[in-house]
Amino acid sequence: MSEAVAGRRGGSGRGEGGSLPEPPVPRYGEAALADLPSSALAALGVPDAPNVLGLPAVPRVCVLLVDGLGWEQLRAHPREAPFLNAMDGGPITAGFPATTVSSLGSLATGAPPGEHGLLGVQVAIPGTGRLMNCLRWRDDTIEPETFQPVPTAYGRAAAAGVEVAYVAHPLYRGSGLSRATARGADYLSANGLGQLVGRAEMALRRGDRAYVTVYHADLDATGHQFGVGSADWRHHLGFVDLLAQRIADVLPPGSSLHVTADHGMVDPDERIDADTVPELAEGVALLGGDARARYVYSRPGAHADVLAAWTATLGDRAWVVSREHAVESGWFGTIGPGMLERIGDVIAVPRTDLAIVASEREPWLDRMVGMHGSLVPAEQLVPLLTASRP
Repeated sequence: MSEAVAGRRGGSGRGEGGSLPEPPVPRYGEAALADLPSSALAALGVPDAPNVLGLPAVPRVCVLLVDGLGWEQLRAHPREAPFLNAMDGGPITAGFPATTVSSLGSLATGAPPGEHGLLGVQVAIPGTGRLMNCLRWRDDTIEPETFQPVPTAYGRAAAAGVEVAYVAHPLYRGSGLSRATARGADYLSANGLGQLVGRAEMALRRGDRAYVTVYHADLDATGHQFGVGSADWRHHLGFVDLLAQRIADVLPPGSSLHVTADHGMVDPDERIDADTVPELAEGVALLGGDARARYVYSRPGAHADVLAAWTATLGDRAWVVSREHAVESGWFGTIGPGMLERIGDVIAVPRTDLAIVASEREPWLDRMVGMHGSLVPAEQLVPLLTASRP
């Protein structure tokens, strides 16, 4: 993988002392998912929106976000996805961590995770001693509009006179995550592939200009349950290919379809359990993040010992760095006000086929086959594919 594709290189994964190869850093401001919203607005003629990705100018833009459709997985299955593999385009980087919460935040705002603050599945709520699950959002004391304060590209497009719609399953309508990431758009519920196409077609024909996002979650769910190496995942990829083709078929004149994803996925064959390995528990107050991007929040005075213990225990299987090192190396992009404290004091990111699970605290995660979150290309690289109708 060339550096131009995989991303800029950050500081050493053993910045506090060590010799692991440096991880590839997401290409914020060059070729990252966070660059898609402003580029789409620029294509629609919205003022002061930089077209970083060079998208063609059109009055109607549709973004199809396929949860879990990594670039490497797509390219490995040309038979199951002939339409997608024939589309124009290439890979961009998702952002860190490579997970749905963070990527939906970037797709909504055009900002990297460090700015919008949706920094992973589970992050610390500063000053409370507890974690926030940004995916499930079951904490009624946390207002989504405050926790994710960056204005959305949807609101900006609507203010410029563009018809804006977000097409997704009714289950997500009004959820905390949707309020954080889809506000400013008209939420159109679609229960099934046919409805996704139908709602998208209707929304694209509204007004003189339209910006429509279509979100499909089931490929990711299939990968988590059965793995990206399973027949189940490959068969579902075929349905995703058909979904993209059907949306392309119903594009009104003057439209572009951009197909992308929030992350790739791997099937880790090795697991280490943070709930049963004493070295990974000593001095730890909270364990956040996910199995492929762990945030470790240390007790007062224990930071150096926690960093040393996690580094020694995981060895060359993971990049283990301090929060400060990850921030300075650009893993999260620029950091917004109040966002730094949400990140773990120590960050552990597997670079091999390793999952850092927690069987007692997170039994649901221990049951998953496919996982994601890391900086490795299989999880970082996502497609940006385009089809247009003049």
